[in-house]
Amino acid sequence: MYNYAIRFERDDTPGLAVFCRDLPQFHSYGDNEQHALSEAVDGIETTLSIYVDERRSIPAASEPETGELVVHLPAVTVAKIVLWNEMMARDMRKADLCRLLGLAQTQGDRLVDFRHTSKMEAMETALAALGKQLVVSVEST
Repeated sequence: MYNYAIRFERDDTPGLAVFCRDLPQFHSYGDNEQHALSEAVDGIETTLSIYVDERRSIPAASEPETGELVVHLPAVTVAKIVLWNEMMARDMRKADLCRLLGLAQTQGDRLVDFRHTSKMEAMETALAALGKQLVVSVEST
């Protein structure tokens, strides 16, 4: 659902530019494919922060097209996306989440801050307060 497809583009300069159809604000760069893939996760998380700043829902990932690679986001990032999108569906603000969970503003802000790592237990508690349950599965690569 949130494994975004990216594509590489080469131009006259060394390295690779990275783009994502589902997140048009996302642009990243890498010296080579491996570096570009590792930078893509950070770039996607930074882009997701733009959606939070603009109070917009985060789009689901579409199926990859020929020539695209898929970026698998960390589980905590996916949990934050689900939490944020549920908040948007309910027209909730961060302050509303803090009141619901009995958290200080700083703690509540971190739950939807993609540049801050949150504990999975905190994410599960927040999702449960909104009637959601986190389910984790493991697949072969």
